Amino acid sequence: MRYEKLVCEILDCVGGKENIDSVVHCATRLRFHVKDESLVKEEKLKNIDGVLSLIQSGGQHQVVIGTYVADVYKEFIQVSGLSEEDAVDEDVDLKDAAKMKAELKDKKVKSSLIDLISGIFAPVLGIMMATGFIKGILVLLTTIGVLSSDSGTYQILYMIADSFFYFLPIFLGYTAMKKFGGTPFLGMTIGAVLLYPTISTIVAGDALYTLFAGTAFEMPVYATFCGIPVLLRSYASTVFPVIFICYLAAKLEKFFDKKISGYMKTMLVPALTLMISLVLGFVIVGPVISIISDAIGSAMSWLFEISSLVGGFLYGALIQFCVVFGVHWGFVAICMNNMSSMGYDPVTIAGLASAFGQIGVVTVIMLKVRNKKTKGVCASAIISGLFGITEPAIYGVTLQNKMAFILASVASGVGGAIIGFFGVKQYTFGANGVFGWIQVINPETGFDPSVIAAIVACIVSYVLGVVLMATVGKKSINVEK
Repeated sequence: MRYEKLVCEILDCVGGKENIDSVVHCATRLRFHVKDESLVKEEKLKNIDGVLSLIQSGGQHQVVIGTYVADVYKEFIQVSGLSEEDAVDEDVDLKDAAKMKAELKDKKVKSSLIDLISGIFAPVLGIMMATGFIKGILVLLTTIGVLSSDSGTYQILYMIADSFFYFLPIFLGYTAMKKFGGTPFLGMTIGAVLLYPTISTIVAGDALYTLFAGTAFEMPVYATFCGIPVLLRSYASTVFPVIFICYLAAKLEKFFDKKISGYMKTMLVPALTLMISLVLGFVIVGPVISIISDAIGSAMSWLFEISSLVGGFLYGALIQFCVVFGVHWGFVAICMNNMSSMGYDPVTIAGLASAFGQIGVVTVIMLKVRNKKTKGVCASAIISGLFGITEPAIYGVTLQNKMAFILASVASGVGGAIIGFFGVKQYTFGANGVFGWIQVINPETGFDPSVIAAIVACIVSYVLGVVLMATVGKKSINVEK
């Protein structure tokens, strides 16, 4: 096996198989939940050849590997003897759930929240980026006239690109339910019910009556449940309703699993869980969360309208710090929520230039240092950064030189300010870096000035990163390392 030595060393440093509660991976990191943190050999783990860094965040030990982490993960599973299901802790019984709950009491709320968000979104991030990239390519091809939106070719490719986002509640139902310790297929069923075609048919008809008519809060009622008004709406592509309903369903499933016994348990537990959680979901949870989600999207847009220049700079400059501490997952949820409620996201796109600020700084370091290994790490980090993956640049290069990281963040902030000032919006979800330029093409207007602004912002961040590192930061470079 190609990475056998690496995975054996990592396994030893995290305390062995017996000390692992769960292990998953994201784009660049192995993420461990361990039973006894005192058994983790942190310093030794950081110094393993092939490990870029070790981050403790979100209740996890995150071992930064790089873009080939998926291959390392597969070999880790083979060497450790863990199955992928065991590693990600798919089935959590009531005893384990109670233990996890007790352990979480000792952790900071923000860590638990970030761990929760990353656990829900990380498993689907790859396919989310892939289908978003396909959708972006289609927008590009129709904009330049290569494809017609009426052609069969376009329609087939669009189905491939859009299906994941349309049925997103089903996928999030699975990952959310698994994260909450419930049965994942119950979560998928909840997501499927939220997308049932009858909802669209009912909403397309005439409303029975309107609640709060004549006020800013008027809401049309299209159906009732036992006389209780149900505020139906389309849940296609939504994020938060299914997550909150799954949280409720996981609690109900554990309750019924404890109270019901005998041969009827297999049928009654899921039946009662689905009926109660979904009725409450349609009557209360779904409408309330949808209203809050819409409000969040509007509030974020409002903040950027007040001062898009300042907002863009702050987001662009600080997003790399969020990556370092592993708390950037919250912005994935905001991005998906904005695109589902408004059709675009004007906030997180401000971080598009951040990768270019990082690789600008790394370019100078690569040219200045003499060490061949360091040059190789820099070259790899630049290539990864061009495609929006900044962890190799951060953990492999700039975090080892505080001045380099600060200057990269400043360069990224300037790019973010340009993006914010010119009102750049993200219309599809996909990879960042140069591929991120596709995401900002408006499906209706095509190449408008904001697309040019996004590209210019990235170029400015790169050039500014080079200039700042070559002038202000040149004394901080250790040319021998």
